[in-house]
Amino acid sequence: MLNTSQLFPFLISGLAFGAVYAMSGTGLLVLYRTTGVLNFAFGAIGAMGANITWHLIEKTEWCPDWLAYVACVVVSAALTLLYGVVFAPRFANRDPLGKMLGTLAFALILLGLMFNLWRSQDARGFRLPTGTRRFEIFDARVTWTQVVAVLFALLVVGGVTIFLRATKIGTAMRAIANDREISSLLGVPVRRVETAAWLGSGVLCGIVGLLLVDLFGSLDMVLMTWFVIPSLAPVLIGQMRYLWVTFFAAFVIGVVEAELNASNWGWPSQYRKTTAYVFAVGALLWFARKRTIMISGRATR
Repeated sequence: MLNTSQLFPFLISGLAFGAVYAMSGTGLLVLYRTTGVLNFAFGAIGAMGANITWHLIEKTEWCPDWLAYVACVVVSAALTLLYGVVFAPRFANRDPLGKMLGTLAFALILLGLMFNLWRSQDARGFRLPTGTRRFEIFDARVTWTQVVAVLFALLVVGGVTIFLRATKIGTAMRAIANDREISSLLGVPVRRVETAAWLGSGVLCGIVGLLLVDLFGSLDMVLMTWFVIPSLAPVLIGQMRYLWVTFFAAFVIGVVEAELNASNWGWPSQYRKTTAYVFAVGALLWFARKRTIMISGRATR
């Protein structure tokens, strides 16, 4: 029989990973709504920033740890902005699939570059200052990184909500999301707004990269690169539109995935990695239940 005391540590872990899903989903959603680009390079960019942070900490003597952490965010923002300013405009007239494939190609380029620069098979990683400090709740050890992840996710989603409603750039982003052509005709600086969206998404790439290394306990560039795939699940549940639905869906997915990891669940724990996809497919089927299909001039449901 499952002991509830065994579930609590997994609940804490699930909330932390749910927070990372929420931050990733926010970056993906805002960028998609503003530019029409689904950024599959999100994870790879964060992984590149994290690798540079590890290199600065382990291979140099002049760089303090705090500067290495800042470098992760700066490099991630710069790479995202580079793609958004240099490459994304060349895909502007493509369909959504073409735009997505452009970011996928960028992810593969970054992944190959990381393998060439850091070929060592030795275990690599680093701890944030919050990762070495722990406290206990109901006999479960909690790191401050887990607490920071949850609090920062709340801050990010709340801050983005206020930003979109209370600032000129945020209002312009919402206008572009509703109708890009009319917004352009009304004088909205589309290119400038898109640049801001790319930059903000890049900052979140770096923050997510730092948190993932600490939460995973190692720097796995492949795992971090494709972390973007399950991160899309809460975005799909939010119908690529609703920020707070994406936020809560991310936490539900994170908690359910973590709880399935409890050994006493038996065979369901073997499929915990499919949690995000099951939720996403279930949501898509639910949304499609009332879709009207025209067959031979007749409407069917």
